[in-house]
Amino acid sequence: MSTENTSAQSAAEKKGSIARFIEGTELDTRMLGMVAALFVIWIGFDIASGIIRPGAGLLGGTFLTPRNLWTLLVQTSPIAVMTTGMVLVIVMRHIDLSVGSMLSLVAVAGAVLQVFILAPAIGVGHPIIWIAAIIACLALGALVGAFNGFLTAYGKIPAFIVTLGGLIAYSGVAFLLARGVTVAPLDKSFKLIGGNIPASWLGPFWSWVLAIVACLLIVFAVVNGRAQRKRFHFPLRPVWAEASLIAIGSVAVIGTTWVINSYPWPFGLIRDYALENNLTIPAGVENRAGDAICMAGDKIVRCTEGLIFYAGYAVPVLIVLAVGIVMSFIASRTRFGRYVYSIGGNPEAAELAGINTKLMTVKVFALMGLLVGVSAIILSARLDAATNALGQLSELYVIAAAVIGGTSLAGGVGTIYGALLGALMMQSIQSGMGLLNLEAAFQNIVVGVVLVIAVFLDQLYRRRIK
Repeated sequence: MSTENTSAQSAAEKKGSIARFIEGTELDTRMLGMVAALFVIWIGFDIASGIIRPGAGLLGGTFLTPRNLWTLLVQTSPIAVMTTGMVLVIVMRHIDLSVGSMLSLVAVAGAVLQVFILAPAIGVGHPIIWIAAIIACLALGALVGAFNGFLTAYGKIPAFIVTLGGLIAYSGVAFLLARGVTVAPLDKSFKLIGGNIPASWLGPFWSWVLAIVACLLIVFAVVNGRAQRKRFHFPLRPVWAEASLIAIGSVAVIGTTWVINSYPWPFGLIRDYALENNLTIPAGVENRAGDAICMAGDKIVRCTEGLIFYAGYAVPVLIVLAVGIVMSFIASRTRFGRYVYSIGGNPEAAELAGINTKLMTVKVFALMGLLVGVSAIILSARLDAATNALGQLSELYVIAAAVIGGTSLAGGVGTIYGALLGALMMQSIQSGMGLLNLEAAFQNIVVGVVLVIAVFLDQLYRRRIK
């Protein structure tokens, strides 16, 4: 009996320690749950892929390998960028169903500008081409988004109907612009944004430099936050809690960078790069399981030890990090962000308080369009092509990622970092099912079920906190 009492007491003390840690650090329990779920998904897919196709993953599969995780981050980038904008749209009690078709339209317009207009006029490879294409994509995206917002705010047409019409119409305009064909190839400098070529990878050295800078910024953010709390006489977190936050953030950054820097260039790229730059290729023994290249007689072959390069962070991932930081600042540190959440919480009260809700609606939709332009640039540059079907179903994945990340469809609640986690989770599910060679139809079923479950859990959570 005494043993049972001791065990119960130890369990209570342990539970109390965890509760005190969460309370002291002020970590969002929902985000902790999302991170835990993400790890469970990763581990599950690695085990499952190990049974079907053994690899070098953490648990013997192909999912938790540097190659797949690096690819996962790059593939998540277009959805993640758009999801940060969708958070603000949904927070304001609206929805944008047109982002997928808008992405197709913007990508095709940018590709047509490069291939059919500027290249014949000023010559292929001219430096003005990629700059003009980026400006055009961003401007067109913002303009189309503002048009959606104008019809919603001043035309008093529900956003659902406006953007549903856009979902149908914008893909049609993209088809007409592309003349029903794939527009390719794009400008070489423009392709750097896609992250598919070595020139768009930072490499290990600069990736570690970026990681160190990120760790220093984490320290600065925590120290500055404490100073601001003192200044306004807010309750301070315990010193141990702030030290824990710095440690957790730094470990996450360093761990991610280590994994990213462990991804070697594909064999073909190393071979071509070595030949183009007249690099000495060391002699070795052929080994098809390796990632390096070496000379076996007069042939260039795969080997475990030889000439090898590592990728580091890719440009699309850097863009997501930059967008995430900027959007988090806008949402939480600016008057614009406060107005968005005020309108989402109580539109009538916000209007009575003097907030121009109509103009704010136009601005939020324009921002959404601008971010669609960024995603269109990333995706078309990565594929080195654009078609009218490029953004097909993207709107569903973007909305699902925002909702899974904790954004309430009732409005007023949502975070940028939660949305980014939601986008990573959605792409992880897609990537894992792809590794398992599941049919596309089954993948769509799983994504739909995950979305419904996420909304159901959100409702349970809100009933609990009420």
